[in-house]
Amino acid sequence: MEKIGFIGLGNMGTGMAQNLLLKGTDLTVFTRTKSKIDDFVTKGARASANVASLAKESELVLACLPDIETSLEVFLGDRGLLSSIEPGSIIIDHSTVDVETSKIIWKKSLEKNVYFIDAPISGGPVGAKEGTLTIMCGGDGIAFNKAKPVLEKMGTTVVHMGGSGTGTSMKLVNQLLTSVNSVAAMEAMIFADKGGIDLKSVIKVLSTSFGNSRMVERNGPIYIREKFSDSSAPTRNIVKDLRIILDLKNELNLKLPLTELSYELFKETNKLAINEPDISAVALVLKKLSEGNRE
Repeated sequence: MEKIGFIGLGNMGTGMAQNLLLKGTDLTVFTRTKSKIDDFVTKGARASANVASLAKESELVLACLPDIETSLEVFLGDRGLLSSIEPGSIIIDHSTVDVETSKIIWKKSLEKNVYFIDAPISGGPVGAKEGTLTIMCGGDGIAFNKAKPVLEKMGTTVVHMGGSGTGTSMKLVNQLLTSVNSVAAMEAMIFADKGGIDLKSVIKVLSTSFGNSRMVERNGPIYIREKFSDSSAPTRNIVKDLRIILDLKNELNLKLPLTELSYELFKETNKLAINEPDISAVALVLKKLSEGNRE
C-alpha cells in the first residue's frame, strides 16, 4: 500500500500517525483541529480538507476516533469514507466501539467492494508514541495481510483474530480485564497502605509474585504519587467501554458480576471533582467506601 490516510489526531492517533511518518509512509491526515493538521504538515504529511477528499487520495485509510457516533459518521456519513473511496481499498477502524458498529461498517463496505478491518488498539498513549501497540484485527485475511506491514509501523503485536467484529470483541475482553484488574490493584494498594507496608516495596515484591498484573505496575506508582488528574487514560473512556461490554453481556445472556461492580465504581470515579481523572483514581472511591464503614 503506497498512499495512506489517517483520520483522528487525538491522544492515541497523534502517536500512531507520527510513527507512520517516521517510518517512511506517504501520509495524508485529517482531523477536526486545524492546528494539529498543520503540525503534521510541517513534519512531512499532506493535509486533507475533509474525510471525503482524504478517501479519494488514499488506498488505505486508518481512523482512530473517540466514540461510536463519530466512527459511523466518518465511515458511513454522506461525506464519509465510503462515499468517495475507490473499490478494492482498505479502511481500518482503530476505535473502541461495539461489535454491532463494526459489523454494520463491514457490511456497508462489502456493498462498495471495499475491505473493512476492525482493529482496536491497546498500549495507551505511550505505546502509540513508541510504536509498541497491540493491534487486534477482525476482517478479511487477505486485506489484513496487505495492511499488516503498515500496522507493524505502529505496533509490535499485530494479530488477526478472525472474521468481522473479532478485533472489536478482543478489545472488549481486554477492557473488561483492565477495569476489573484496576479495581483489584487499587484495593490491594489501599489494603497494603493501611497495613503500614512501604508501597514501593509492595510493587517490588508483587513484580515477582502471582498477584502481579499490568494494572499493578501502571496504577501502583500513580497511587503512590497521588497524581490522579489530567490523565491520558481517563476514567470516562473506561466507563464508555464498560457500558458497551455490559450491553453485549445482556445480548449474550451472561452474568459478569465483577464487571458490573467495576462499572459502578468507575461511574462514581468519573464524578469526582478532578479534571480528567485517571483510571487509578478509583482508589479514591474505594477509600470513601471504607470511610463510610467507620461512620
